[in-house]
Amino acid sequence: MIFLTSDLHLCHKSFIYEPRGFHSAEEMNSAIEKNWNELVSEDDDVFVLGDLIFKGERNTLDDAMSIVRRLKGRKHLILGNHDGSLKIELYRKENSIVEIESAKYFWYKGHQYYMSHFPSITVDPEVEKPKNWIVNFFGHTHKKEKFYNGLPFMYNVSLDAHNNRPVAIDEAIADIRAKTEEYLNLMGLCRR
Repeated sequence: MIFLTSDLHLCHKSFIYEPRGFHSAEEMNSAIEKNWNELVSEDDDVFVLGDLIFKGERNTLDDAMSIVRRLKGRKHLILGNHDGSLKIELYRKENSIVEIESAKYFWYKGHQYYMSHFPSITVDPEVEKPKNWIVNFFGHTHKKEKFYNGLPFMYNVSLDAHNNRPVAIDEAIADIRAKTEEYLNLMGLCRR
């Protein structure tokens, strides 16, 4: 199975845990690990679209990487704005991280997707037919809304939009299909 997520910010001791409903970074780390491992098996692939761990002292990075090691599945990492050279060095040493990219085009069930940390407009909905849209999976915004500005071709996979859990790609695609129908009806466009 394939899962998508972003912006775990493991061991982030600042603002990030409170909006997620936690009282401490440790409580957040524990919940993320539990939620992840309840969904993901060792044979699954998880695309993490940036900001897996957060900056800090070396021991904080080591603590964060020990959590990463306990997260099940093969991790495909798209770099985020907090993923600097020190973290990339740590990621490269971690066996469960099977690839590290800046962004990635990805084919799944006959459709092409674009994975990036930042929201990216990938289509012109007035010109391109929905069946030809390249949907952007993204993170970064820390918004609870699954769609960027209500656009069905920009899907937020961050923990903040999915109750602190990775989202299965088939669930994301179902959300996108429903939002596309809603969008086309709202815009007065017929299914093209």
